[in-house]
Amino acid sequence: MFRLARFFLLAIVFSPLGSADAAGPAQATLLVNDSLGSPNQTVIVEARLMSQGPAFSAGLGGEPLELLVYGKVVATAVTGEDGTARLPFMPKAQGIIPMQVRVGESSRVAPAEGLGHLAIWERRNPILTVELAALMDAPPAKNPTASARGKAEPEGTPMPDAADELDKLTQFYYRVMYVVPAASFGGDRFQASESSRQWLKLHKFPAGYVLAVPAGEQPFGAAIDALHADGWKTVKTGIGRTKSFAEAFLQRRLDAVLVPEPAKGEAPRKAKVAKEWKEIRKKL
Repeated sequence: MFRLARFFLLAIVFSPLGSADAAGPAQATLLVNDSLGSPNQTVIVEARLMSQGPAFSAGLGGEPLELLVYGKVVATAVTGEDGTARLPFMPKAQGIIPMQVRVGESSRVAPAEGLGHLAIWERRNPILTVELAALMDAPPAKNPTASARGKAEPEGTPMPDAADELDKLTQFYYRVMYVVPAASFGGDRFQASESSRQWLKLHKFPAGYVLAVPAGEQPFGAAIDALHADGWKTVKTGIGRTKSFAEAFLQRRLDAVLVPEPAKGEAPRKAKVAKEWKEIRKKL
């Protein structure tokens, strides 16, 4: 009996929510990935609820989440053991639609919310795929540090004219997909998506779909293949900064533009190069 009581005591002490039972609801961070879909087709929104603590964070399972679009609850789900939930929604109209995910009624977790975008496009729309590093004059050399709220702070200085030129490209023709490797964020796709959206918004880039690609030997190529297999055949052009990004497009006989112009001999043979963003439109 004594051993059994001791076991339950230890379980409460080391549980992510153990201290919340005595001190009130636990503080948590809610992160949301952008979602890509088409009108009148179900799209899945992924969200992850994490505990906040000075020493560690852990996924909070068994908690209710609500998906809101234009202030209306359109889907609910319960987080799994790792704190992740998948919320289905069928959009009617196309465009970049802001969405919000929040914690539902819970006695264990304090109110928390996360924001993201629904990129709802027709599959015939031309998509311009842009490596996030190609927008930065000096990409950060280290992983971003988490703020007191548990979210990564945006880093990196935007390249001159990048926001204005990309805005012109997306006003009447292209849809924009921003690609960021999750490996830059310790493999965390949710943190990569959150931080990238913050940075893009801070520097007034046009709203688009942020795709955090998982770590792997060929993350960019695998992402292109997955998009094409899902029917997004208009992913044909990539604007990037790294050789691996350009090669992923060229190996599939797609167009690639590198900006800024890399050192002599560094660009793949068939890649186009631009010294600055003002030259990009001439390369497309």
